[in-house]
Amino acid sequence: MYLQVKATGQTLTAHTDPTGGYTFTELNAGGYLLRAEGSGSGEAHARLVILGEAETKRADLTLEYAFFDEPNLIVAGVTDPVSHGGHGSDTVRRSAEALAQATASLGAAEKPGSALEAARAYQRAAEAGPSESNLFDWGTELLIHRAPEQAAEVFEKGHRLFPRSQRMLLGLAAAGYAHGDYDRSAHSFFEACDLNPADPGPYIFLGKVQSIEIVQLQGYLDRLARFQKLHPDSAWANYYYAVALWKQRKGPEDSQTPARVQKLLQNAVRLDPALGAAYLQLGVVYSAQKGDTRAIAAYQKAIAVSPEMDEPHYRLGQAYERTGQKEKARQELDTYEEMSKKLQQRIERERSEIQQFVFELRN
Repeated sequence: MYLQVKATGQTLTAHTDPTGGYTFTELNAGGYLLRAEGSGSGEAHARLVILGEAETKRADLTLEYAFFDEPNLIVAGVTDPVSHGGHGSDTVRRSAEALAQATASLGAAEKPGSALEAARAYQRAAEAGPSESNLFDWGTELLIHRAPEQAAEVFEKGHRLFPRSQRMLLGLAAAGYAHGDYDRSAHSFFEACDLNPADPGPYIFLGKVQSIEIVQLQGYLDRLARFQKLHPDSAWANYYYAVALWKQRKGPEDSQTPARVQKLLQNAVRLDPALGAAYLQLGVVYSAQKGDTRAIAAYQKAIAVSPEMDEPHYRLGQAYERTGQKEKARQELDTYEEMSKKLQQRIERERSEIQQFVFELRN
């Protein structure tokens, strides 16, 4: 395994011994970005190491053996033609956050305690050696702390230098999406999907998109259709294609789309019985067809397999209300409100921290 440690004006390399051990000596006090690479095994997560005077530290890195595995973020990806007040009004914001976190999962996993310290360390590393990895890590750090304009500049530079880097395109797409530049975002998403059409990673990113400016584009549906065609045994491929079809249906007069969507979603839950988002979307489809009994069962299943999701409680409460089950409706809507309140409190805390981060960064 090949290792590299970088700081401004200093780059050192080492190779591991047969047990995986390695040593860097005679390092000055300061911050160092440590990275490992292995032939044929991809790249390890980066690690920022802060050394004091005459200090010795141990740092462990683990190599990743695939570009992108199964997603660990579940987003509802659900729409319906019924207006229900403020609920769901933040879906684009939520999907932007999901994309930022998913982008971060493609780079350095372990961040130091100070976000500002991390951003500046990644910036120094990128300026000292503008490699694909250094630029990507710097852009990601800016993106997850909601500085999308600055992140887009970094990813744009990275894309110019490394036009075949799929994750650089995904970072550029996520930054454009967070900034509201949907044209640029869509172009980058589509280009990432087309670089290696058999790779499921970019399609999973694209499936998280909620902005109507992107999901109504023909290119959006075409690529998720290709994802499902290339990976018919993937629950996520079936789910995301189903959601894309549902988003582009032509209204009540479209009698064929619900049946196609229903079949795809049934495939998804057969392939992955724990995919709560697919049960949730099934409930939406059943509800649109006036099948409240089946919708209720689907929402209950979504809650059972994905208790962290708030959306099924709202939908279930509405279905109970329509079927005259007032007490059950009240209980589900109360649960939804409680979960949403906790989520909003967490978001507000993060916003406060991020605002301070951006202020310090700009100064």
